Amino acid sequence: MGTLYLVGTPIGNLEDLSLRALRVLEEAALIAAEDTRRARILTQHYQIEASITSYFEGNKLTKLDLVLDALDAGDVALISEAGMPGLSDPGYELIRAAIERGFHVTAIPGPSAPVTALVLSGLPSDSFLYLGFLPRRQQERRKLLSQVARHPYTLILFEVPHRLRKSLADVETVLGDRPVAVCRELTKLYEEVWRGTVSGARAYFDEVKPRGEFTLVIGGAPEEEAYWDVERVERTLGELLAQGVKRSDAARRVAALSGWPRSEVYALGLGLDGERDSEGD
Repeated sequence: MGTLYLVGTPIGNLEDLSLRALRVLEEAALIAAEDTRRARILTQHYQIEASITSYFEGNKLTKLDLVLDALDAGDVALISEAGMPGLSDPGYELIRAAIERGFHVTAIPGPSAPVTALVLSGLPSDSFLYLGFLPRRQQERRKLLSQVARHPYTLILFEVPHRLRKSLADVETVLGDRPVAVCRELTKLYEEVWRGTVSGARAYFDEVKPRGEFTLVIGGAPEEEAYWDVERVERTLGELLAQGVKRSDAARRVAALSGWPRSEVYALGLGLDGERDSEGD
């Protein structure tokens, strides 16, 4: 019975492959790769002659048994397109299946875009929340951002070039004009880290066309915004109602900002309406 090795591979610079990872890839009976083209660039560079099979989102279910059968006969190295496998890639299912079948699973630490971006950002790194790729649709993006709006932790996420501007706009709308580091092409020749505020990043990328792979690191909620007690929820809700916002819309907006259940915010709104009616009498 073999071992499933989760091998961290370079996110850009091929020199970042560790000596241990190199040895494991050379000795593995099979390399299961998310992107065989990227895998062959790596193996050819280091003259690794191991057998490679594709294992990606589109074939992960049909290839699962093949990889598990290979583990019965020898060691298998799982690699992602770049960085650590199992993060925002289909490796999770294989890892779970191997554990459930009783195979030994171990990791070979290596480069990781989220951690690399975090330490380069200059933002607090003692507590952070990794969100992976933001959803493609605006409504779903804003919903996800609303769910983390109150968290004081530094946020880390991936974005593709053609959605970067839209995502930055949604970040500013939902989270506010927080500090941000926009990291591009990490460890590669044209590595760039833009640091500033979300509004500044939007202005910058309105002038400069986004290119390459992006990792965003966003400051967490300020301490005064991280916790919403009843008084704050009622005050914010009352301000919106006084501006003529419908109670249902005001409840939805306050729930997104505060993290409170919408039904509870709506109920508080009913109470505020009752108070205003009493004052009018």
